[in-house]
Amino acid sequence: MATPSQAELDFKSEQYLREKKVPQIINELVAELVQTKPDDALGYMSELIPKMKEAEANSGQKKKVEECCPAEVSARPLAIIVLGASGDLAKKKTFPALFKLFAEGLVPAKTAIVGYARTAMTHAEFCEKLKPTLPKDWDPNVYEKFFLQCHYVQGSYDKQEDFKKLNKSLEEIEAPHKRGGNRLFYLALPPSVFLAACSGIKQTCMTTPPCWVRVIIEKPFGRDTETSAKLTADLAPLFSEDQIYRIDHYLGKEMVQNLITLRFANKLFSHIWDKSAISNVQITFKETIGTMGRGGYFDTSGIIRDVLQNHLLQVMALITMEKPKNLTPESVRDEKVAVLTHVRPATAEDAVLGQYTKSLDGSEPGYLDDPTVPEGSNTPTFAQTILWVDNDRWDGVPFILKAAKAVERKEVSIRIQFKPELRPYGDTVNRNELVVRLQPNEAMYLKINAKDPGMTNEIHTTELDLTYSNRYGVALPDAYESLIYEAVQGNATNFVRSDELDAAWRIYTPLLKQIEAGSVKSVPYAFGTRGPPEADERKYKLYSRGINNYTWHGPQK
Repeated sequence: MATPSQAELDFKSEQYLREKKVPQIINELVAELVQTKPDDALGYMSELIPKMKEAEANSGQKKKVEECCPAEVSARPLAIIVLGASGDLAKKKTFPALFKLFAEGLVPAKTAIVGYARTAMTHAEFCEKLKPTLPKDWDPNVYEKFFLQCHYVQGSYDKQEDFKKLNKSLEEIEAPHKRGGNRLFYLALPPSVFLAACSGIKQTCMTTPPCWVRVIIEKPFGRDTETSAKLTADLAPLFSEDQIYRIDHYLGKEMVQNLITLRFANKLFSHIWDKSAISNVQITFKETIGTMGRGGYFDTSGIIRDVLQNHLLQVMALITMEKPKNLTPESVRDEKVAVLTHVRPATAEDAVLGQYTKSLDGSEPGYLDDPTVPEGSNTPTFAQTILWVDNDRWDGVPFILKAAKAVERKEVSIRIQFKPELRPYGDTVNRNELVVRLQPNEAMYLKINAKDPGMTNEIHTTELDLTYSNRYGVALPDAYESLIYEAVQGNATNFVRSDELDAAWRIYTPLLKQIEAGSVKSVPYAFGTRGPPEADERKYKLYSRGINNYTWHGPQK
């Protein structure tokens, strides 16, 4: 790829500032005026603008990297190697996240981004394939610098000579630095080649201390307790537990990462976060889309393996865990494991399974209409399970975990409903609820009751609302961006440990075996509806809908 001249880069940067930065500059001016409230706003702005211009002139990619990237990460060369670089996951999630980390200066400016896959490609072709997948609103200078750090190696996942070729490329990249480098391998691969790829890395691509090698592995981590345990046992001779980073991207979401802070940095929750005050907890994942032609792949897992056993159970662990001794990764993960071991296995009696059929108007096909889905499949696309935690804090509190495809709206949320206050209002007012919206429209709000304004004693439900887009003028990082950044720093807090994985599979394996044996059937529901009516019937025996006088208004445009 031809390297642009400095004049070309300067011109592109100036053009970018004219076209893209004007709204940002206006927003910064407005924020500064709101915060400072000067008597002479115009005079204050006339002094502020030259300072902003000077700051912009002094800022650059190199300075940004030095300011943002931790010193311990910059101390040695860093290579991030993406195995499966030509696949959908790498193109849609991994490389866009790596670009953002590079552009924001959160990894060293000389970080090598190395793609490895079976597809034959030149460096130029590799970069061309990446371009459409990257965020669009950055200085052209940044894209050029990013592609200069990109490399591509073709190879198989089961041939040691190909991994030797990869290692040689990494050594050539590290050679100018005259010291060994750190290596982070991201396995954007199907489970069928995990072990072969890990074996190739172990045999040919390891570094020597003080350099480190870490491996990020994508789910699924097995299909049940037995297969998960086998995968863990097979990986153990290759890498130590502190080298393995099992990624669950929900643990990288901003609102999930805020749960520990919400619980343990706010005294007001300390004495009400248990069975004495909390009636029930709902953790919900809903999508409006179906399997979209990928039904054959989805049929091998189903909604429980795809969402409940990992994403939603991880959220539940953060809600129910005890206070950790400190915020070190092992302290946090110890408490998550401890509470998961107290969760009863999911049962058919406390579960409702569903499978979508065509929409009521016939415009959307049903799950079984997908030709890639086996005829007569019982695989659920909807699952609601009620889980119980057998410990002193949560005894008797139902946790309603629901995941659904092809339903009426898209939403991922946590809803913690408190017990009613009996006197003096009784059932004439709604219960308090703490709601955490993970997506869309990230927010936390507490539903409370208040007197209507004016000469009246009428009561309505309102909220104490922290809607992120209203309160903060920042773009939230993508989950993959957050987690790769943490892996580079060696922070394993938001990655799944092997004993945590085993505890999670223990909860759902018995139900999965019943489904596969055909003893638990999926109830049909129409595409675009709420799901099987049986699910709502069971939920509303545990959750109080109250008086319908409240609507959350969400972000204010």
